[in-house]
Amino acid sequence: MEILRHIVVFIHLIGFALLFGSWAVEAVNRRYGVTRLMNWGLLIAAVAGLALAAPWGIEYDLNYAKIGTKLVVLLVIGAFIGIGSARQKRDQAVPRWMFWAIGILTALNAALAVIWR
Repeated sequence: MEILRHIVVFIHLIGFALLFGSWAVEAVNRRYGVTRLMNWGLLIAAVAGLALAAPWGIEYDLNYAKIGTKLVVLLVIGAFIGIGSARQKRDQAVPRWMFWAIGILTALNAALAVIWR
């Protein structure tokens, strides 16, 4: 069971890498837009994160405050990506503050996972 949990953690990290990596590519190229790869990264990270929040195969108590905080941050990231996608479909630009917030909140979520014990 522990190996399966580690596989889910690996998938969760892949989702984070897709989300943050695609955001970083857009930032470096100064495009400031939302991409489909960001959506896929968010979806993979969210599904794997919810699977990790289930108390299966562990012998310690889960930190539900941490899980809840990370979920709220993930929902805000999802809202910003959704709003940005909708604006782009109407040929409007994604506000720069929203674009930068996506990257900062994604990094914050990773920091919460690593630092908060």
